[in-house]
Amino acid sequence: MKKYKVGYTDGTYDLFHVGHLNIIETAKKYCDYLIVSVHGDEVVKEDKPDSPIIGEEDRRRIVAAIKGVDQAEITRFRDKRKLWDLYHFDVLFVGDDWKGTERYNRFEQELKEVGADIIYLPYTKTISTTKIRERIIEMEKDIDKKRK
Repeated sequence: MKKYKVGYTDGTYDLFHVGHLNIIETAKKYCDYLIVSVHGDEVVKEDKPDSPIIGEEDRRRIVAAIKGVDQAEITRFRDKRKLWDLYHFDVLFVGDDWKGTERYNRFEQELKEVGADIIYLPYTKTISTTKIRERIIEMEKDIDKKRK
């Protein structure tokens, strides 16, 4: 049984992996309609040292193709209250690695004022885009050593 009508989640979704899929699939279990936004390239550069490898429109298309995603967008800012103004979601889904952070404590308060909830979903600790990047770099180093 679904508790919410409209759900929202967002992320970079670069080098799409099973951790991303887990968040999206779990979020869909809670809502009838799921909006998933991909952080635009410029938004990613504000918080992360590395630019996305896959461009924002390609990342959006990948997300849009996932079963359970009803609407896929590109977002140009991280402010969840402003995102609520755009999409009027009932619930925001986010990985539990953000729980208790200053940023999300503020978002919880702001969304509470408009009647929206935040649900923290389990973060898949065994994989991340950072770990994938590190593995690729190590593999490239191994290939270089073998060539020499």
